[in-house]
Order: sequence, then structure tokens, then C-alpha cells
Amino acid sequence: MFVGMDFGTTNSAVALAGADGGVEVLNLATAAGPAPTLRSVLAFENARRDDQRRILPLVGHDAIEAYLHGDGECRFLQSFKSYLTSRSFTSTAVYGTTYSLEDLVALIVAQLRRTAEARGGQVERVVAGRPVRFVAEGGEEEDSYATGRLVEAFARAGIGEVAFEYEPIAAAYYYESTLRRDQTVLVADFGGGTSDFCLIRLGPGRAGLARPEDAIIGTAGVGIAGDAFDRRIVEHGISEHFGKRTTYVSNGKILPMPAWIYAKLERWHHVAFLNTPSTLRLLRDLKRHVEHPDQLEQLLDLIEHNLGYHLYRSVEQAKRDLSLADETVLRFDHDPVLVERRVTRAEFEGWIAKELAAIEACVDGLLAATGTGLAQVDRVFLTGGSSLVPAVRAIFASRFGEDRLSAGGEFISVATGLAQRAREVFA
Repeated sequence: MFVGMDFGTTNSAVALAGADGGVEVLNLATAAGPAPTLRSVLAFENARRDDQRRILPLVGHDAIEAYLHGDGECRFLQSFKSYLTSRSFTSTAVYGTTYSLEDLVALIVAQLRRTAEARGGQVERVVAGRPVRFVAEGGEEEDSYATGRLVEAFARAGIGEVAFEYEPIAAAYYYESTLRRDQTVLVADFGGGTSDFCLIRLGPGRAGLARPEDAIIGTAGVGIAGDAFDRRIVEHGISEHFGKRTTYVSNGKILPMPAWIYAKLERWHHVAFLNTPSTLRLLRDLKRHVEHPDQLEQLLDLIEHNLGYHLYRSVEQAKRDLSLADETVLRFDHDPVLVERRVTRAEFEGWIAKELAAIEACVDGLLAATGTGLAQVDRVFLTGGSSLVPAVRAIFASRFGEDRLSAGGEFISVATGLAQRAREVFA
């Protein structure tokens, strides 16, 4: 049994490859039923402890359910893959217990390991995915530091040997299974936190190479993907409803609302960080002095009723709708908060123009660095959730033409390819 694990910013998956060439993406058990992906989230309920009074972490859908519907105190964590490059984020305290970042990652990986072991015996070595570039917030690359933390996390999850493969290369192996002749393929993998690209020769001829990985022509990546698109919808389409553009009077001066409040609003799990006595006091005081106090009341309701996750569900739905239609109504209706806003695809594309330009520059840079002309690319394979955004697809259609674009396996292609790679590495 050969195991591939895709630990993602938003979703994770695990696949098994047999010696006969078959690959299976495993369904993971959740409270909502079996699913091929696991949300990369954790929840810690203060009241949920074992006989030694240790907190029992919840993973994936179960974590979301506890966060939304639990009766007591609950700490929720997500997107921690994004912090692998952060030298300042080493650990966090949860109800008196300290968890390192490696501990948090290990909880997700251990769930994937248990799922694989339920199907095929003990798992001690895997091929895991990684982005082409681990980029820190300051822009510097932190590849060795981030991969070192991943190795330690996998070890803590009971996996002693881990080999890494670039995620777009894993997606390339998934696409390769459909080929009957050799092609030069540009693979574009759009995750939650990164967009990664690979130029590679795929097809029957790759197996004849002394080292199959020599078929790789070049790779590139940028730290922009689906989460950034969601944040732009909140920034431009929703924050105004909660008072971002209102003003207040202090000492005879007209001042804008504090920007840091709305920066928290752009990441739904950070909404809970606003639910502190000092912040709530500040907002209630500002409410008495702002131009539109009703907007501040809506913000207070959003925070105090812990509605950040519900808000982002509405944002994600609007993004999906705009992949299929020219406009939609972003509707968020959770009493006492109501948001209704018509959003057009043109507006959305304007909001994410900076991110689209960065993706374009990354693709063009890869082609230039490898000396690959547009005509030399036989096929473009798009995968990952944000590949469904029309403006993202248009980047490639404008360069290569619609007839050269293929897509598929948006949430399972990387895990599938990693299992195929595991068969090559460990056979």
C-alpha cells in the first residue's frame, strides 16, 4: 500500500495506490457522512476532556459542528498551514494546554493516517504535498524551515518517513493517467493559500526516463489563492455594511473607523478575536459617536453571536454563484444580522484584479524562465477550487486558447497524484 497525503490550507485528503496501478481517494468519516476531503480545522471544547482532564481535540466537520453548536467554551483554529513559515508562531495555549504548530498539524495528519490504516494496515511512510514556494509574510522564502516543521509534524502523527512532492506536480500525475501520448503540460493548482504551477512532459514516455522526475521543465508559485478572493469580497462587498466607511467625532475631529477591526473581519475565524471586553467596550463607545450607529450594532451582533463562519459560508456561496452567473445576491441572514448585496462578476473581478495580476505574472515568469513559448505548451490542466473562477480560467484561455484547457479533480487531484508518486518512490 502506497500512501499520498494532501495536507491543505482549507481541505486535506488521503489516497492509496496499489501495486497494480489503481489509486483510490479515501472517504473520511464525518458527522455529515463520508466525504473525500477533510476540512483542515480543529476545535477544542473546554468541557470535552478525557479521564485525565486532557482536552479531546475535534477535527474537520466535527470541529465545525462543535464551534457552531457546542454548549460551552470552544476554541477554533484553521488555516494553520499558512503559519509554517512564521518564526513567531511557535505555539498557542488552549485552556491551559500548550500546542506547538507541529502539534496542530499532527492532529490533522493523524486523522488521515487512521483513515488509511483502517483500509490497508500500518502507515509509516508517505508522500506528502507541499507548495512550490513557502513564502513568509515579508516575502522571503522559507522552504527549509517550513518543510522541517512538516517533517516534525508528520513524525508526531506517527509517520516516520515522509517524502515531499510539489502539489502541481502531483496534480500532473493525476492528469497523466488520461494520456495516451506525450504532451508538454502546464499544470495550474489553485489551493486555499497558494497558486502553484508546473511545466512538465507527461505521457507514456515519462516512464522510460532514468529518473521520471526529469520530465519536469520548471515550477513556480505565488502565495495567493481562494482565501484571498474571499477576503476581497468581505473587504469591498460586506465591510461597509458593518460600518467600515462610517466616521465618528472625537475632540471635534471627524475620524475613520479603526482599520484593524475590519482587517479581523476579513478572516472569519479572526472575528472571534474581536469578542473581548475591551473591543466590545470600544465598539459600544464608538456607536454613540458614529454617523451610522445601526451599522455598528450589526457588527456587535455579528461578533457577540459568533457568526463569522456563517458569514464566510455566504461569501463562498456568492463566489461559487459568480462562477456560473454574471451576478448574484450575497445574502447573509442570521438573526439579528441581515446582509443583502447584489454583486456582479465584473465587480468581483475588479476587487481581485491585484491577485489576478500576480497570478498572471507568475505564469508568464515561469514560461520566460524555462524558455517555453506559448505554442510549445500542448495542454493546460487547471485544478483546485479557484480554477473554477472565470477570471482565473481567462488568464490561461487568453494565452493558450480554450481548446487547450482541461480541468478536473478540483479537490482530489493532488492526493491522487501523491499516491501515484508514493508508488514510484517506495516501490
